[in-house]
Amino acid sequence: MKIGKAAIAFIFLTCFYLGLLLWVDAKNQVLAQLHLLANAIPLLLGISLLSYFFRYLRWRWLLSRSGFSVGWMYGFMAYLAGFAFTATPGKVGELIRIRYFARVGVPSNISFAAFIYERALDLIAVLFLASLVISRPDLLVLALSFVTIFIGLLVAIALNPNFLTWISEFFNGHSWLWLEKLVLVIRDGLLSCRSWLTPLDLIISISLGLAAWTLTSCGFLWLLSNLGLSIPPLEAFSIYPMAMLVGAASMLPGGVGSTELSIVLLLGIYGTTTSIATIAAVGIRFATIWFAVLTGFICLGVLEISQVNESDNKI
Repeated sequence: MKIGKAAIAFIFLTCFYLGLLLWVDAKNQVLAQLHLLANAIPLLLGISLLSYFFRYLRWRWLLSRSGFSVGWMYGFMAYLAGFAFTATPGKVGELIRIRYFARVGVPSNISFAAFIYERALDLIAVLFLASLVISRPDLLVLALSFVTIFIGLLVAIALNPNFLTWISEFFNGHSWLWLEKLVLVIRDGLLSCRSWLTPLDLIISISLGLAAWTLTSCGFLWLLSNLGLSIPPLEAFSIYPMAMLVGAASMLPGGVGSTELSIVLLLGIYGTTTSIATIAAVGIRFATIWFAVLTGFICLGVLEISQVNESDNKI
């Protein structure tokens, strides 16, 4: 993936988001109340950055368990660079990390395996946090179904790698070589995941995932309090995880639109006006997905520039 393509996708998604926000503003005067977020955003950004660090610790743990060691600063920047593509369907764009970790000797199948493992355990962690309070049983059923199907498919394929081997041979027979290579990468990644299915790896990985997403949920809880909303703490805490799962199940890039709508609907249960609920949704999403994308682009740019400089020095 090239930075130019990522920039185009980012600009398109940003325009779509702003258009959606303007449409909502026409009915609820949201933009006039954005100043309510001024005091909250700095703390939310700090919480998000700490959350990213916990997630990177999990990534680093998985690499170390596979026998690979990466420098702290470079590894964290390479991990954050993947967030530039976080608003892609299924977040598959985050596989850009393969490019940067490969520079320090991490094979593509290990990076891909870490990506799959991370996604699966994130779903479990977020589902747990979302189920602490069931305010919308229908949304919980949707989220539970999505998580069960997704993880079930991963486990089934990981236990039957010959199925993907057969598909790769089919693509090879039709000279679809890039599809063959893609399927083999997926197969090898899923096979690599099996080495982390130990009690120690699962406990540490799930714990770090819970810590990361708990931080984000606490940030949302604080945001609601900052906006003057009086919602029972545990119920407010579970709103953002539930909205995240609904956004993931929608299969929209980054859950853009569907996650915000879910937040507005869930806050509406407690009598929150649409305008304030939208402010809360915009605030937490700016401090999470949009901040992640911006941080990712910065790290991606730094890594690309450093690569160019290294190449120039070798000439």
